[in-house]
Amino acid sequence: MSLSQMKIKELLDENRAHECEGFGESNVCVRIAAIADLPSRFGDFQVVAFYNNRDNKEHAAFVKGDICGAEDVPVRVHSECLTGDAIGSLRCDCRDQLESALTKIGRMDKGILLYMRQEGRGIGFTNKARAYGLQDHGYDTVDANLALGFRDDEREYSVAAHMLFSLKVKSIQLMTNNPNKINNLTQLGVVVSKRIPHIIPPNEHNQFYLETKATKSGHLMDFQGKERLLEQGDRPIVEGMTPEQIAALQN
Repeated sequence: MSLSQMKIKELLDENRAHECEGFGESNVCVRIAAIADLPSRFGDFQVVAFYNNRDNKEHAAFVKGDICGAEDVPVRVHSECLTGDAIGSLRCDCRDQLESALTKIGRMDKGILLYMRQEGRGIGFTNKARAYGLQDHGYDTVDANLALGFRDDEREYSVAAHMLFSLKVKSIQLMTNNPNKINNLTQLGVVVSKRIPHIIPPNEHNQFYLETKATKSGHLMDFQGKERLLEQGDRPIVEGMTPEQIAALQN
């Protein structure tokens, strides 16, 4: 069952004049701006458009089922990738991750895909193209970002955390291979009850890219695109940890 018209009206009315102290260091405040039905090749969704006071970008949620007040909601936080999502670039696994997540959520009773406008892991499309140029000359994806003066990952999740809060989601099962994404969302108050591995097999063009994500960015997968299990040296998040304890794991 999707969000009812009564629930949609309630959410829109509540958000019309919503103001808060905000999430994260930037004090991000998010409001739901519009909700509509969205039948798709992956199933019947509802699209939720958001306004925020941080970046003036139009982030979106694609919602399956009635997620308001729900616990353990499967969620994929997907960062925009024009070359992958729209053009089908083989240099990354972004389109495969997007379509795999939508397919899985489309078969579930409820779930959410957050589509975040954070192109190029937060450096923007032009800089991503520059990074690709460096990669054409032997740089890996991390070193290319560093050479351009960025961190290896410039993404920030306060908008995503507030989006989940605006949708009244109590806890989530996060579809990810990235421990840092779990840590960042947890620090922002999102209750992550479980990680759902999101493994995409490599192709000849993105094998090195996936290897770099595993070896340099700590993604939980091996070089064949399979899940990598936590090892003794890894510092896992366990149920009951406070946000401060989780933050300490990164130090």
